[in-house]
Amino acid sequence: MITMEHVCKSYRIAKRNAGLKEACKAFFRREYDEVHALDDVSFTIADGEMVGYIGPNGAGKSSTIKILSGILTPDSGSCLVDGRVPWKNRIEHVRHIGVVFGQRSQLWWDVPVIDSFALLKDIYSIPDSLYQENLEELTHLLDLGELMRSPARQLSLGQRMRCELAASLLHSPKLLFLDEPTIGLDAVSKLAVREFIHKLNETRGTTVILTTHDMQDIEALASRIILIGKGKILMDGTLEDIRRGGENMDETIAQLYRDYKI
Repeated sequence: MITMEHVCKSYRIAKRNAGLKEACKAFFRREYDEVHALDDVSFTIADGEMVGYIGPNGAGKSSTIKILSGILTPDSGSCLVDGRVPWKNRIEHVRHIGVVFGQRSQLWWDVPVIDSFALLKDIYSIPDSLYQENLEELTHLLDLGELMRSPARQLSLGQRMRCELAASLLHSPKLLFLDEPTIGLDAVSKLAVREFIHKLNETRGTTVILTTHDMQDIEALASRIILIGKGKILMDGTLEDIRRGGENMDETIAQLYRDYKI
C-alpha cells in the first residue's frame, strides 16, 4: 500500500530579533534557519494495517502526512501509495484517500451538514448509488440522524467529529489519515469514534494511519507503532515491543522520548 524510501524534506525559516531596527535590517538582508523536517525517512505499510505514527511536536509527522497525501513534494527520496506518486497524480490520488484533521474542518461552517456532503459528492464525482449507500451506512454507524440538518457551527465538537469522519469516507477511500481525531472529545465520544474506526478497518479493510498524542487512542486502535523524532524514524514495532513492565503507555512513551533525547 505505502512505500517511503529515503525521503528528505527541509524548510527555510526567516528569523529576526524584535524591534523596528531589526525589522528594517531584515527587509534588506534576511537571515534564515534551515529545518530538516524529514531526514532519510523510510518505511512500508501494508493493506489493512492500522499504524500509530507518533512523536513529539515538530518531529515530522505532519510533513510525512502531507507528502503521503500529495500536498508536499519531498526534496529527495521516493514515495508510492497504492502504486501512485502522490504529488504527481494528485487528482487521481485524492479519490482514494480520506483525511480527518482534529483541528481543521472540511465541512462548510454555515450550511447544514447534508449540504456539505452533497458538495463533497460532486467534488469526488461519487456515483449516486454509491453515495446513497455510503450515506445511509455512515449515518447509521455514526448515529448522525438529526445532526445532518444542522449547520456545522451549531454542532458540539464530538458531533462535528462524527460528521467529519463521515465526510472523509463518503467516497470509500482505501487509505484514511487521522490526525488527532479525538482531540477535545469527552469519554463517550472518544469510545464511539474508536469503535467506528475499528469496525471500518475490519469490515472494509481500510488502511489507517493515526497521528496523535493520546496514547489511549494508540492502545485502542494501532497494532503497530512508528516513532519519529527530529525527522528520523527511531523505532518501528508493536505495542508489546515498546511496553515497559507495568508502566502505562504515557509513561512508556515519555521515557522513550527521554531515551532518544527528543
